[in-house]
Amino acid sequence: MNYWLVKSEPAAYSWETFVRDGGTDWTGVRNFQARNFLQQMQPGDLVLYYHSVTEKQVVGIAEVAALAAPDATAEAGSGWVAVHLTPQQPLARPVALAQIKQDARLSQIGLLRQSRLSVMALRPEEFDTILELSS
Repeated sequence: MNYWLVKSEPAAYSWETFVRDGGTDWTGVRNFQARNFLQQMQPGDLVLYYHSVTEKQVVGIAEVAALAAPDATAEAGSGWVAVHLTPQQPLARPVALAQIKQDARLSQIGLLRQSRLSVMALRPEEFDTILELSS
């Protein structure tokens, strides 16, 4: 199993909307590194859902439900992809970016090293540390 983090501005697509919708195709990614991560996702992989910009906190856990497929919001044949994500559960307590920055175990997390990237891989221990911080 692999672990990931996706970012969304809560005003654009919040965790609450994601849960209400029961899942979504993660479309609109137009960064090559983020696209490559989408292509690596496998059904059953777990994904942390991060509210960016205004809240700056991890708020929930999602699951990859299907392999990457062409992004319906992109021009046909462009090579951009999307994966289908489904919500699994909210975190017991959101984990703020400030908490992540203060935890030495997370010093190499992509969220800190490549803060503008909207999709990133997590090491299993980073995923587990964030879950620990949420309890």
